[in-house]
Amino acid sequence: MKRYYVDLHIHIGRTWTGKPVKITGAKSLTFTNIIEHARLKKGLNMIGIIDCHSPEVIQEMESLIEAGDIYEHPDGGLVFGDLTVICGSELEIYDEHASGPIHVLCFMPTLSTMKKFSSWLSKHLKNIQLSSQRLYVTGLELQQKVKDMGGIFIPAHVFTPFKSLYGKGVDQSLTEVFDPDLIDGIELGLSSDTKMADQIGEIHRYTFVTNSDAHSLAKIAREYQVMMLEEPTFTELEKALKGKDGRHIIANYGLDPLLGKYHKTVCSECLHPLHQDDQLCHLCGSKKIIKGVADRILELKTAQNSPIGRPPYVHQVPLEFLPGLGPKLLEKLVDHFGSEMAILHEVPYEALLDVIPEKIASLIMKARAGEISLEAGGGGKYGKIADQ
Repeated sequence: MKRYYVDLHIHIGRTWTGKPVKITGAKSLTFTNIIEHARLKKGLNMIGIIDCHSPEVIQEMESLIEAGDIYEHPDGGLVFGDLTVICGSELEIYDEHASGPIHVLCFMPTLSTMKKFSSWLSKHLKNIQLSSQRLYVTGLELQQKVKDMGGIFIPAHVFTPFKSLYGKGVDQSLTEVFDPDLIDGIELGLSSDTKMADQIGEIHRYTFVTNSDAHSLAKIAREYQVMMLEEPTFTELEKALKGKDGRHIIANYGLDPLLGKYHKTVCSECLHPLHQDDQLCHLCGSKKIIKGVADRILELKTAQNSPIGRPPYVHQVPLEFLPGLGPKLLEKLVDHFGSEMAILHEVPYEALLDVIPEKIASLIMKARAGEISLEAGGGGKYGKIADQ
């Protein structure tokens, strides 16, 4: 078995004819651009594209297969060189059991299965062309449909203040909304990590995944995981999520939660930091408060420690976050060393010095080791690297 780099949450911004899919996604996020960038620039081995239910996206995939640019693996997934694409869909449920809208990720083993899933979805949502649409069935019904089709079901970014399982300000249990036996993993989101998430005892049984939720090409692989697999396929991914036959996640790599957009509690009007129990902003007087993920998890806390065998979570600052490392210099690095994964994991310090200034090379090494000082984000604003 081998190590593979995996990011399972990447959005389509536009179809190949220019129609919007994820409206807030970049226009450059077409299926073709994504697979080329993920393979050739990022150095990923498996990606989940989670807007594959959109009919024009399906047409583009079929066209690429017909042209011989990609092919379907017998064990599931679309193969583009040394990259495999897992076809997925991000959907929103809000039924009588949910305290607010909840996003989930549904992955299908084959393109034909995704086409059937898309056809079923079109009967239960308002616009099949778009991403993250409200689905007018219950979470339990959706889970059962995904499982009947041989799919994978993962609640998405579960602590984000908006549109997530634990993000609303009420004590809602996973079992109130979903069948716990039909969940294949839990996606943490950018403002939490394993140590924080494992304070919620009811999710100890699940594998954690860390994904980019990319809305632009540059954001692909800002969070990812390294998996031990025989090869990057749907079947192998399913085994890794269940820890079967030696397949497993070796480590999760993600932003330090301080860099996430919703880590701390802030005033939604002026972004002034607030305490967990504050009812109004001490600076501007506003009563509009966005509770941070850190405080939200403390409200829900039912456990102290992670279960035995939980993979390590490595705090890693994405290259694009590093001050002084602009797009041109980053492109020079990638062209020289092959991919961002190589730069983040493998290239020695001395080799970096041959291409970039010492200060930036040192920052990359600090980012690798989790030794960079950070200022926390909140209220929709990313955290940032403090003066080094």
